[in-house]
Amino acid sequence: MTEKTAGIGENVRLTSTTMSPDQQTTTEQTTKKPWWNSVRVAGSATQIVIAAALAIAIGMAVTTMVDDIPKEASTILAIPGRLWLRALKAVVLPLIVCAMILAVQRLRTMAGSGKVLARYTIGYYILTTLLAIVISTILTDLVWAKLMTVVNADSLDISEEDAKLYAEREAVEIVDVVSQMFDSFIPQNVVHALANDGLLAVLITAVIVGYLLDPGSSIIKVLEEIEVLITKIITWLIKVAPIGVFFLILPNLFRLDIKDIGVNLGILIGGGIANMMIHLLIVLPLIFFVITRTNPYAYWIKCNPAWVTAWGSASSAATLPVTMREVAARGVPYTVNKFAVPLGCLVNMDGTAIYFPLCVVFLAVTQGIKLTPVDYVIICLLSTLASIGTTPIPSSSLVLTVMIAGSVNVPITGMYGVIVAVGWLLDRFRTMTNVSGDLFAARIVAKLSKIEGDAYDMSGQEDNDVGQVTYNTQRV
Repeated sequence: MTEKTAGIGENVRLTSTTMSPDQQTTTEQTTKKPWWNSVRVAGSATQIVIAAALAIAIGMAVTTMVDDIPKEASTILAIPGRLWLRALKAVVLPLIVCAMILAVQRLRTMAGSGKVLARYTIGYYILTTLLAIVISTILTDLVWAKLMTVVNADSLDISEEDAKLYAEREAVEIVDVVSQMFDSFIPQNVVHALANDGLLAVLITAVIVGYLLDPGSSIIKVLEEIEVLITKIITWLIKVAPIGVFFLILPNLFRLDIKDIGVNLGILIGGGIANMMIHLLIVLPLIFFVITRTNPYAYWIKCNPAWVTAWGSASSAATLPVTMREVAARGVPYTVNKFAVPLGCLVNMDGTAIYFPLCVVFLAVTQGIKLTPVDYVIICLLSTLASIGTTPIPSSSLVLTVMIAGSVNVPITGMYGVIVAVGWLLDRFRTMTNVSGDLFAARIVAKLSKIEGDAYDMSGQEDNDVGQVTYNTQRV
């Protein structure tokens, strides 16, 4: 029997199996395809990168040459991308439920491994979030704050309508954030949490249900069948990912007015992206190399469908199916993948944590306010809390930015509107950083916990039926 499987943009694996009464002998032969072959593979990493590059090129060209782009044009162009994004989000909840229940079931059969996996996963996420915030705060104070300038009074004025909105956001107390965060752990109504995308509550409920279910329960078999169905849907959505990413990026670039980017705004954008890239390309790879002793950049580049999709969609939740698929393709054990990645999608917000200190310092410096070391400590502590609490709070990052600024006595002025105006752009880099952190975390946690097992392969098949489930015997 000969089985041919091919991951997107990967090598082809030919597996020949000969059965005998006494043993089964399996031999594998890998045939390396030329790099340009991936251009023809539907949904390949190369296709996604090309689609993103084309969207950026076309968007920048139109933005610089056309003074007034009709709003209707952006709305119509966004429809294909929005539909693709909605389809991805539609499978997130069932994916999280199935993944967490089945992962907890597997952990129950592993003596002591469940506690080890949970301890390393949560500890790693807390450590990287704290590192992200501290490094961002230091860079912001030593570098970016010195480049910003105090703006004139006209730029600080706010309209009456905006003043009412800012007042509502300033009314959010720190204790309210803490209370809402803990309330979000336990749903008052599970059906309501499912209907309103209460992802954190759904995840915790799934963990409890997975622990309480008997291993031989028929519910487990149903969940396994649902997981196979979700895999088929995800496989198809990944194949059309280049189209979705193209139409998500292009309309948003029409909103970028390059002529109106001043010095302060340019520093806000450049500083935010630079801080995230330092964390993403230096800090996380260094941790990855020290623990796994493998090349972090090769691993990250191979996972580029996930972080490119994250940049295009600006949604960690919508990218979750792609993230899990790429982690599985890299040989991370099934149980680690199903537990660490969905959890990271909800609580591992390094990109968001990096952005908070920069926004608060931006608001302070443009008003001529100098922050003290104590203020920076408060910003670090609240940014850690806020990055974890972003999921359950409406308009999360905008509300929490106001809360953190208020805690160090930085008034909200018209410059807050600048942060809102460029939020859509920097949100894409924040999401890319968050998702990349989940990618690195899965491999690191697998190494630390020493859990081994088959990696559930969610990659598509070129020649076989869409969504066929295969297993990769590569060990971590």
